[in-house]
Amino acid sequence: MALQWMATAWGTPEDWELREVDVPSPRTGEVTIHVHAAGVNPADAKHVAVPRDGVALPLPIGYEVSGVLTAVGPDTAIASGAAAVGDEVIAFRVQGGYATDLTVPADLVLRKPSTLTHPASANLLLAGSTAAEMLAVTDAQPGETLLLHGASGAVGVAVLQLAAVRGVRVIGTASDAGAERVTRFGGTPVRYGSGLADRVRALAPDGVAAALDAVGTTEALDVSLELVADRQRIVTIADGARARRDGIRFIAGSLPDSARFRAQVRGELVDLAERGLLDVPLARTYPLAEAPEALRFLAEGHPGGKLALIP
Repeated sequence: MALQWMATAWGTPEDWELREVDVPSPRTGEVTIHVHAAGVNPADAKHVAVPRDGVALPLPIGYEVSGVLTAVGPDTAIASGAAAVGDEVIAFRVQGGYATDLTVPADLVLRKPSTLTHPASANLLLAGSTAAEMLAVTDAQPGETLLLHGASGAVGVAVLQLAAVRGVRVIGTASDAGAERVTRFGGTPVRYGSGLADRVRALAPDGVAAALDAVGTTEALDVSLELVADRQRIVTIADGARARRDGIRFIAGSLPDSARFRAQVRGELVDLAERGLLDVPLARTYPLAEAPEALRFLAEGHPGGKLALIP
């Protein structure tokens, strides 16, 4: 038996239940993971906040974990190669990661970077693959300067590090409190708020080549449209309606093209983390039983790093 958080009614995390569940033995193409840490993401609560077509409750919560293999199905390898009981692994795009143990498709599982703790590893791939896709769809090139809205958040920090690897300069919006984090991960901070476009122009007199929006505010998209002429080099992960209206790019893990890209880039992200080129700053951890409290803290905004649940 295992413990696992379930959404039993549409609504807030306070409506979830921590249940005892059976963990099936893995069949061919599956593995069982003893979870050491579960990543906490806004999507965990967002996707069960209101009814969705084709989705039935109860629904297990959590999309990414880090842990140790306790069973491997017959003739089964994980996405990064051969696997054995005792291997440290991460899993991404699973269902039900807020758990003590779970059995998942082996192709969703990769070796854990030895450079990261379990709580950090459990938060590597959702934010990291989103960041990588933002850079890919805007065709970021070495030597270019980009504008990144929300640079001190989880996706923003991943963008900063991936851009640095590619030789791309990033001007990143942040609060005064978040400016140090932008600088620490290789960006040039700029305060958001009235006058943002002029402050960006002063930092990039030759202009910015592309704009990446990780916050979805009216200001972020208005300034992006003001500064970047080519709308195909503006991307948002937060405002699909505005993207459709203004002819800019929108990406999301639920879209087929995004899902394919994010699956393909997983190995590269693990490799960068293994080489010390991609870190995951943590704000705090919570016991598994306090998942609703972790989501409440995340919803307050600006946690200062990622959160993880520890079974």
